[in-house]
Amino acid sequence: MHSNRKILYLSYDGMTDPLGQSQVIPYLEGLSSKGFKYTLISFEKDANYKSRKEYISYILANSGIDWIPISYTKRPPVISTLWDLIKLNRTCKQILRNNNFNIIHCRSYITSIIGSSLSKTYGLKFIFDMRGFWADERVDGGLWNLKNPMYDLIFKYFKRKERKFLTAADAVVCLTTQAKEIINGWSLVPNVKRLQVIPCSADFNNFSLQTPDSKSKSRKFLSISPDTLVVSYLGSLGTWYLLKEMLQFFLLLKERYSNSVFLFITPEKKSYIMETALSAGLMKEDLRILFAERKEVPFLMSASDINIFFIKPAFSKKGSSPTKLGEVLAMGIPVICNNIGDVSEVVESTQGGVAIDDFTEQSFVKALNEIPRLFNIDHALIREKAFQYYDLNKAIDAYEKVYHLVLEEDGA
Repeated sequence: MHSNRKILYLSYDGMTDPLGQSQVIPYLEGLSSKGFKYTLISFEKDANYKSRKEYISYILANSGIDWIPISYTKRPPVISTLWDLIKLNRTCKQILRNNNFNIIHCRSYITSIIGSSLSKTYGLKFIFDMRGFWADERVDGGLWNLKNPMYDLIFKYFKRKERKFLTAADAVVCLTTQAKEIINGWSLVPNVKRLQVIPCSADFNNFSLQTPDSKSKSRKFLSISPDTLVVSYLGSLGTWYLLKEMLQFFLLLKERYSNSVFLFITPEKKSYIMETALSAGLMKEDLRILFAERKEVPFLMSASDINIFFIKPAFSKKGSSPTKLGEVLAMGIPVICNNIGDVSEVVESTQGGVAIDDFTEQSFVKALNEIPRLFNIDHALIREKAFQYYDLNKAIDAYEKVYHLVLEEDGA
């Protein structure tokens, strides 16, 4: 192993969260096998940590990754984050005193506050893995109301920091070509090579191709008959995903395909989805709502004919790459979604579904008219084309290139 391949990786997302399991651990496992040595610091939410600690510890230890979990502070707003920053700073300094690292790799903005400053103090290369436009996401998602002077100050603080991170980083990673074009327009990253697009990838080994056999087994398990049209939704709903609009679309779909079921595979509260659906005019039997651990998801998803997700359109979403899109297309399941980030280009080039521009009845009808075509799509072809975008190994290779670039190893 090269002596200059020691990386301190900071994530404000927990490894026991679904996101950590899909968008951090698989990358670090792959990069560890290429000779990079990680110490990983992450913030863990109590309930997730209690239930998945053993499993995640085992996976990380198996790849030789040193994991330092810190307890995530939820409340009160702002003060909780400041407290977490103090804990992160203290933990990083303890580790940096006793170890020689070459790179500090920061996932998103919160960890970059500490990482960018420590990189200067300890002479480390700093990677700003920005993901989306985080501060804008907080505003667009209604989490920070700029009419509140405190949130207005915080927003301005993070936008100043964003410029600093982009200027100071030895490499920047974003998720979409749209984000790259926006950042290039700001002329903050002096060297184009330093700004890399790496979309959220999917583990094609985990999300295997849907087959007639897997579809029938999944439907049997869910008590759904073979002739039912199954529309699925995967993942949490949270701030961004438009439940009411998805239910409106499903209501229109039911007018054409009366024997239809909306399957939710989600950690969201069942009662919330059910109440929203009933008030939209659906009936209890129109829905199946259940939670699944990551490894159980492909089996349940196999029941689907079509997958759907509508995301609140906003400036910040130009920088977003929905993890679920790669996972669904990896299974060969066609999607109906709306256009954010690079989504419409991906859907078009994989021929993996329909991306609508807005949530008018006209757009819904246009998508519904495409459903007969989606029924006859070659699932294996969708998977094959999606592989070019979302293959996990491709993302691992792209990160390796970023590391070589900042370490100036020239591919060594």
